[in-house]
Amino acid sequence: NALFRKEITMEKALASDPVASPFCVYDCCANADGAACVILACEDIAGQSSKPVGWLDGMGCATASMSVLRRPNLVGLPSAEDAARAAYEMAGVKAKDIQVAAVHDCFTIAEIMVIEALGFFDVGKGGTGAESGETHIGGRIPINTSGGLKSKGHPVGATGVAQVIELVGQLRGESGDRQVEGAKVGLAQNMGGSGGSSVVHIMEVV
Repeated sequence: NALFRKEITMEKALASDPVASPFCVYDCCANADGAACVILACEDIAGQSSKPVGWLDGMGCATASMSVLRRPNLVGLPSAEDAARAAYEMAGVKAKDIQVAAVHDCFTIAEIMVIEALGFFDVGKGGTGAESGETHIGGRIPINTSGGLKSKGHPVGATGVAQVIELVGQLRGESGDRQVEGAKVGLAQNMGGSGGSSVVHIMEVV
């Protein structure tokens, strides 16, 4: 369901119009219209579903200074770290247990910052991890199998719900050529205000 489905070259991306140095057009998500919906149900009702159910195992929500300049460092996301810590604890899992994730990649740097904050990569290693294929389908921790916000667009109110939809499809094995083989535990991370707030959900299908 992505808005942009054409492959682009590195040369075209780097030659696109500047937005805010060092980011160019292809580093930024597109504003887009869109809608997303999930159905929430108690365990008794959900257990009657004819399809595998995506169970919500853990969640966390945290805030940080809206001013990036007032945070401990310019490339950290303390709200995502704190939200992830709470979600992992509630779900009884660790970062290494997550098999697929949907994260808020409004800009290329955002995905790198988030996957480090979630504990998928050591600080400073997220970019090289993505470049080496660790975040690809078939890699160690597939990230944004939907194409992420830069491909599918960013209809702000629907973005987080769309992440959950992608996760449930993955955990049910319904994602077709985007399917992560054997994925049973997934994580969704969404944020606002340049990371001033962050929410993490952990889901599984059993």
